Amino acid sequence: MKPRVFVTNRIPEPGIEVLRKECEVIYREKDEPIPHEEFVKSVKDVQAILCHLTAKVSKEVIDAAPDLRVIGTITAGVDHIDVEYATSKGIYVTNSPAASEPVSEVAVGLMLAIARRIVEGDRYIREGKWKIQWTPFMMLGTELKGKTLGIIGLGKIGYATAVRAKAFGMNLIYYDIVRNKKAEEELGIKFVSLEELLRTSDFVSIHVFLSKDTYHLLNEDRLRMMKKTAFLINTSRGPVVDEKALIKALKEGWIAGAALDVFEVEPLPMDSPLLNLPNVILTPHIGNATYEARYAMAETGALNVVKVLKGEQPISLFNPDVMKIRPLDKVKVI
Repeated sequence: MKPRVFVTNRIPEPGIEVLRKECEVIYREKDEPIPHEEFVKSVKDVQAILCHLTAKVSKEVIDAAPDLRVIGTITAGVDHIDVEYATSKGIYVTNSPAASEPVSEVAVGLMLAIARRIVEGDRYIREGKWKIQWTPFMMLGTELKGKTLGIIGLGKIGYATAVRAKAFGMNLIYYDIVRNKKAEEELGIKFVSLEELLRTSDFVSIHVFLSKDTYHLLNEDRLRMMKKTAFLINTSRGPVVDEKALIKALKEGWIAGAALDVFEVEPLPMDSPLLNLPNVILTPHIGNATYEARYAMAETGALNVVKVLKGEQPISLFNPDVMKIRPLDKVKVI
């Protein structure tokens, strides 16, 4: 009998194809977030869950699936999964960090857009404000070359962002809880404290997972440390930045501007003050929204699930401590 896998939402076809070769797939082919009660009812007889960030895998969901072996997500972040509880139950949690390149492209794209006022320029034309062909004072921005980029979190996405920024001639500094000496040698990027990064950077780009340690990492006190001419770029997770404090910073001119792909509440409420601020660019969580990345994420997420069910090492195991509680040979069902 094939193991049963519950897929919480519609995902790109390569992921479903991988699962169907080895498993019985219960596929909720919808984009809307799965209601909690439906989620609990759907997992009673499954050995695996494959989800993404709108499916909240809570303690209650995990407890409703007594034979659950693995929770896979097609996203890099796992803040929608109670990883600590899953680990305590001997359940493997896998993720899909397959999108470092496209997210880094968006991070640099947002830097360019906010620094060179590209979105503002588009609106300027559409609103009929372009009355004079050219003047040396129209739509003045700032160059990336020679500016300092401070990267918070030098993982795969942070590293890929640094590579692209170096090509623009930017000076590179970073902060991370783990120092990356290899990256320092390869890119000439300098390790600094978070406080020094905020005080000296012209652009600050965030690339960390959301956790209890990174929640509101950029709070009011830290935002006040930034230069008044600096720009904040966030393509990681919205709650890493205290949004109320950021709105205050943008309104009162503590910083020059921000470009945000993620928010504390998503979708962004239509009454959010961010919508009325001229010095902010907003995009709807599209950092990894390329055909290539989304297909690869779905395939990796599915392969992770299948590998665990076969008792094999997954491509990307997020909670390796689980192997001490339940070794892979005790997980195997295929």
